[in-house]
Amino acid sequence: MAGPLLHAAIGMAAGRAYAETESRPPSLALAMAAFAALSILPDADLTAFLLGIPYRAPFGHRGAIHSLAVAAAVGVLGALLARLARRKPIKAGLFAAGIVASHDLLDTLTTGGLGIALLWPFTNRRFFAPWHLIPVSPIGFGFFSYRGLHVVAAEFLISLPFLLYAFWKRKPAANERL
Repeated sequence: MAGPLLHAAIGMAAGRAYAETESRPPSLALAMAAFAALSILPDADLTAFLLGIPYRAPFGHRGAIHSLAVAAAVGVLGALLARLARRKPIKAGLFAAGIVASHDLLDTLTTGGLGIALLWPFTNRRFFAPWHLIPVSPIGFGFFSYRGLHVVAAEFLISLPFLLYAFWKRKPAANERL
């Protein structure tokens, strides 16, 4: 998997973009936290290892929960929740689906694993992008090894533009200064 820092950085950047484009914006911190959580959601399937589900199984790691169908379902749920909160449902749904799908697509760019089941439930075939640009993050205690440190450093460099966007203090627009 691409590491949690990269996924969270993209989620936080999306949260800022979402908050800044709302007419009645939610708390910036809340939007960034919510989208960061959504960006990491597909890795909930890591629990498959604890449950004894094989990696290659449809509900193994990088299986069904990493599919674009699940991203779309999260988008629908996001739209329904936005409607209840009297927000723009289509915009919220698209942001939610997009950020979950970004996790899936980023994982196709990693250097290891069996690929991503992007098209589940239509097929259990796993896909990789033609380019493998992101070193795969070690799972478990392997994360605290020299290789894990290398992955964190590489991931930090890739994440930096997203983190800068998410946390860069911006000047208020002229109509916001009043």
